[in-house]
Amino acid sequence: MRVPFEWLREFVDISASPEEVAERLTMVGFEVEAMESVKDDTVFEVNVTPNRPDCLSILGIAREVSVAFRVPLKIHVCEIKGELPLSDFSVEIFNHELCSRYAGRVIKDVRISDSPEWIKTRLEKCGIRAINSVVDITNYVLLEFGHPLHAFDADTINGKKIKVGMPDTVLLQTPNSKLQTKIKTLDGVEREILGDSLLIWDAENPIAVAGVMGGLETEVNDSTANVFLESAYFEPFSIRRTSKRLNLISESSYRFERGADIEFLEKALNRAALMIREIAGGTIYEIIDVYPVRYVPEPIKIRYDRINRILGTEISNADMLKILKKLGITTEDKGDFFIVYPSAYRRDIKRDSDVAEEIARSYGYDRIPSRIPRSPLSSGKLDKKMMNIIRIREAMRKSGFTEVINYSFMSPSSLDVIAVPQADRRRNVIVINNPLRQDESLLRTTLIPALIGNFKYNLDRGIRDIRFFEISSVFEDIGRPLPLEELRLGGIFYRDKTPSLWKEDVEGFFITKGAIESMFEELKINEYSFSSSSELFLHKGQASDIYVRGAYAGYLGVLGPEIVERLDLKKQRPEIVVFELNLDLLLTLIPDSIKYNEIPRYPYVERDIAIIVDESLSASEIKEIIRTFPSELIEEVSVFDSYRGSNIPEGKKSLAFNIRYRAKDRTLTDDEVEELHASLVEHILEKTGGELRR
Repeated sequence: MRVPFEWLREFVDISASPEEVAERLTMVGFEVEAMESVKDDTVFEVNVTPNRPDCLSILGIAREVSVAFRVPLKIHVCEIKGELPLSDFSVEIFNHELCSRYAGRVIKDVRISDSPEWIKTRLEKCGIRAINSVVDITNYVLLEFGHPLHAFDADTINGKKIKVGMPDTVLLQTPNSKLQTKIKTLDGVEREILGDSLLIWDAENPIAVAGVMGGLETEVNDSTANVFLESAYFEPFSIRRTSKRLNLISESSYRFERGADIEFLEKALNRAALMIREIAGGTIYEIIDVYPVRYVPEPIKIRYDRINRILGTEISNADMLKILKKLGITTEDKGDFFIVYPSAYRRDIKRDSDVAEEIARSYGYDRIPSRIPRSPLSSGKLDKKMMNIIRIREAMRKSGFTEVINYSFMSPSSLDVIAVPQADRRRNVIVINNPLRQDESLLRTTLIPALIGNFKYNLDRGIRDIRFFEISSVFEDIGRPLPLEELRLGGIFYRDKTPSLWKEDVEGFFITKGAIESMFEELKINEYSFSSSSELFLHKGQASDIYVRGAYAGYLGVLGPEIVERLDLKKQRPEIVVFELNLDLLLTLIPDSIKYNEIPRYPYVERDIAIIVDESLSASEIKEIIRTFPSELIEEVSVFDSYRGSNIPEGKKSLAFNIRYRAKDRTLTDDEVEELHASLVEHILEKTGGELRR
């Protein structure tokens, strides 16, 4: 912001040089980036942080200079005394949540002309072009007090009515009207305004985009005789949304979207009205002030010792209150703590750290002693959870997977692409209030859509061996102030089956399954199983749910043909394997210590069995049947064949198992093994209803 030194001295009577003022402002948090000599005056270029909209004015900067140099602040008298004629205009606010206050004054019989040279000069120093006396005065007050104003040609306002509201609301409450939602703004561009943008209307049409720019048809020009002067408070998010949507930024929108002073707007209105009467003549009418949502400061309870702990100081209680009083912040002493009541122009003060910052700026950063920070870390070691996550990363890398990092956002269509049912918990999404773009308007509930995006990006660029994994959080709306947050491990595998010097027939599903099993082995998790999955976006018969110690931990499978078709890939139906695991669950199942067993002294004996069972019966269920067989001699069970085809009845399949027997105290004889194996086979056939494959 450009601040002329000569204008600043109207508010603070200081004898310091411009260089001293610039240095002091920088030390209290307002960096003076440049100083320029303009017409025997010095103009500061002040960097105002986004949380301090109160300092986007000469008054705001003067307030800081007043505190820094301990000199009184002088503000122009902004009272209009005497009895004023009543105005025949009316104001109605339709959306109180977007416009909390709207005030206006009618000024009749004005004479539009060029502004005095002193106004033109000050506007020019601040980078604003002079237009005419009335418009220049609204710009002058905007720079001086920081509150945007707008002047309408009162004779062009139909019905002498001012309405404030969104098109959807206004049109709904005036059903028989012929209101339009198009407006030609002062820059000469006709704009179509969407339903949730705030507009200023007369009895028939919109006459301004609220807080952004006025309409061309109601502008003040040389033929204007009567003026309606507007001063209002609009919610920052509404102005920011409209300004961004229209790609239209003005001095007004720049201030409104950061937050204006709802209490001070009347003083700004009066200041402009008095200046118009003095320079352009005219009769000021009584104020019209609609204030449906009153500003009530939200008290903040702060302990004195908390401020000193934050700053590392020993400032007394009395000095803290004195500093805040100089800053215009109302306080109330309560003994060990005090209450802060933020004023309307300091809505950025919301917590104890904000108050600590205000005290530090005024107290002086140079007076705060420098100390080496103390860290609560005692051993310097990573915690157990982080160490286990590192082990998971390393296990995936050993299997040839590369880690990717994605944003925690997704598009509303992401779940539709992978056909997640409407009743699925992954549909309980968190909607972001102000997303950067529509493709990132939701917090993601699954990692798979982002991994598919990574896959497509690399496939389109000629990569034919894709193995990605990601460790990140997903979020679910559970009806509480904070969402449910779960840490997930997701992955995607694809390998192009192109001719090579050797032939490897292992399917991607089993390669990925092997990577997950290797990770389990790395984590010393033994009690896991794979069973048929019911995930709709996975290929039926090529998908598994993963259970660890009986608890559902995730899924693994090939994307279904209909899902692959939706991805619009150049290659016809590639085999794409995906998986997703709940790491919060896995991390609780990793053993705290490793138990070592003595190397067996006696040899093992192996036997194989092939049985024909129903298609619906999974290998994991049969393995569980074998494990529950009452014998301590069964050491290990593994599946080595699954067959469907000739000599196998329809609806059936053949599963072959390798069973290892071993005794801890002796060498097993062939007779013992044959008897035990026969009993086990009989047990399996009884439980499954299957038959031996000869």
